[in-house]
Amino acid sequence: MIDIAGAVAVESIDEASRDQPEPAHAAAGVRGVAAHYGDPLREQRTLDTEVGLVDRSHRGIVAVPGEERADWLHTLTSQHLATLAAGEGTELLVLSPHGHVEQHAMVAEDGETTWLDTEPGATAGLLAYLEKMRFFSKVEPRDATPDHALLSLVGPAALEALGTLGVTGLAAPDLVAVPGPKFTAGAVPPRPTVRYDVRLLPSGGWARRGPLGVDLLVPRPAMEQVVAELRGAGVPVAGLWAYEAIRVAARRARVGVDTDHRTIPAEVDLIGPAVHLDKGCYRGQETVARVHNMGRPPRRLVLLHLDGVTTDQPPTAGTPVTLDGRPVGFVGTAVLHHELGQVALAVIKRNVPEDARLTIGETAAAIDPS
Repeated sequence: MIDIAGAVAVESIDEASRDQPEPAHAAAGVRGVAAHYGDPLREQRTLDTEVGLVDRSHRGIVAVPGEERADWLHTLTSQHLATLAAGEGTELLVLSPHGHVEQHAMVAEDGETTWLDTEPGATAGLLAYLEKMRFFSKVEPRDATPDHALLSLVGPAALEALGTLGVTGLAAPDLVAVPGPKFTAGAVPPRPTVRYDVRLLPSGGWARRGPLGVDLLVPRPAMEQVVAELRGAGVPVAGLWAYEAIRVAARRARVGVDTDHRTIPAEVDLIGPAVHLDKGCYRGQETVARVHNMGRPPRRLVLLHLDGVTTDQPPTAGTPVTLDGRPVGFVGTAVLHHELGQVALAVIKRNVPEDARLTIGETAAAIDPS
């Protein structure tokens, strides 16, 4: 989609952006994605009110075939995957021994392979961990990024647009309620804490309905055809900037951008979609259980409104958030939203008051109360 008229590549704006293919993937022919196609705010409005097609083909794709894949992934990650069936998707985390978030992946099961799509730049680390933990398990994890690409239909009309590709009736995400502290054993059903409906695409690959729309995993040779079919049906394209603005407004944290090396799942609202609290042991489980039972993670994810008076440039990820001159957190993703103006996701100390007058550099910031 980088060849579509008006496309402006992410790396042409920010050479250091993490939204680029990993070097090994670029060497294998994976191309960059568009930040926008000439009108970022219009593209945002399209995703917010109608539907647009977003190129996210720079994301890493890990394929895990093998008859023991479900049980194996169940033991290694935070999600309950032992009962994952064909046509189901979910989310998972890989945690450090101390419970810090190392990897996040979206999941889809097609009956023969479990597919994991993860952040650009994170594929090698995720695959290395999986390879290290193979032992004698009947699984064959591999990097499938050079062969498969992820696209996303985003917006309230995403399901209608998906019908163009011959897939209809994807069910809405099915999320299990997070239990309170010190819940009784068996309170969380033995299934993924969120289920995303997955259907095979006639052209190959699959469609997965998620929190922001419908993700499409397609073989790279079929990508041009899929894009042409959707555009021919009137679906406009939108850049990654528009997608990120929608994600920020939805308060969906992105691992590696809205997290740091100390982040635990409860701080960035990842318990609900990606952590099963009653599945038994996995790496980092002790920290997850202790923090949940105490009910007070040390930090929290918030949406900040920035005044935009001193500068019209959003702060970069990692910029400190201060209160009365003292650091109380850091900025993650900052965007210019078509309705909200300058906003940012930030991780701040839990005891920061809701009405605190925060600053990011010389920019004033306020916590969104909703």
